[in-house]
Amino acid sequence: MLKLKGIWTRYGPIDVLKDIDLQVNNGELVCLLGGNACGKTTTMKTIIGLVKPYQGKIEFDGQNITRWQPSQIVRAGISPVLEGRRIFPYLTVYENLLMGAYTRKDNETIQKDVDEILNQFPVLLERRSQAGGTLSGGEQQMLAMARALLARPKMLIMDEPSMGLSPLFVEKTFEIIQDLNRKGITIFLVEQNANMALSIAHRGYVLQTGSIVLQDTALSLLNNPLMREAYLGTQEVNL
Repeated sequence: MLKLKGIWTRYGPIDVLKDIDLQVNNGELVCLLGGNACGKTTTMKTIIGLVKPYQGKIEFDGQNITRWQPSQIVRAGISPVLEGRRIFPYLTVYENLLMGAYTRKDNETIQKDVDEILNQFPVLLERRSQAGGTLSGGEQQMLAMARALLARPKMLIMDEPSMGLSPLFVEKTFEIIQDLNRKGITIFLVEQNANMALSIAHRGYVLQTGSIVLQDTALSLLNNPLMREAYLGTQEVNL
């Protein structure tokens, strides 16, 4: 469904992504792991069109989307859940959800989808008239995921969904992500919490200083001591 081929992305003269090749197949849950400032968020921004690569190609669902605008990419079926939630703090939970459907015109179906999603997230149903900014961090993360679903995406791309959450909400968030994938939504998960991400993923990639240094099934990566050492920063990966 998603392919990155030889992607190079830079900020000014500095190469942040270096010859990135990865793919996410239809129905998969794939994670991209790595420490701070390794290029994970830049990878996501490149996929959704917020940053343009200067070399390489991005394909989604058989189409070359490398130079598309973010709005075109959302309409094609990629729905992002951005780092830090990025909800609208002064809009109600209900209004935030409607913002997720801004590319759609089927008003009757939108209302039906809102009702269904509120039933999937009971805490949001209870707070549907409450301002988004008054929710806890975990509740805001649920709102961000629910909002992304209103676009009826073929794929969710999630950037650090566990960041800043309590352990209880981290566990709940990953349960929701796994459940969405089981329901047929393809998911590309950018995450620092390697153990949690690999516990629900099918496959994973490990990014280090802008390059992919490991890729394997989630189970193999969980059991790979080299990956653990590199992820913890105690040694470089040399393959």
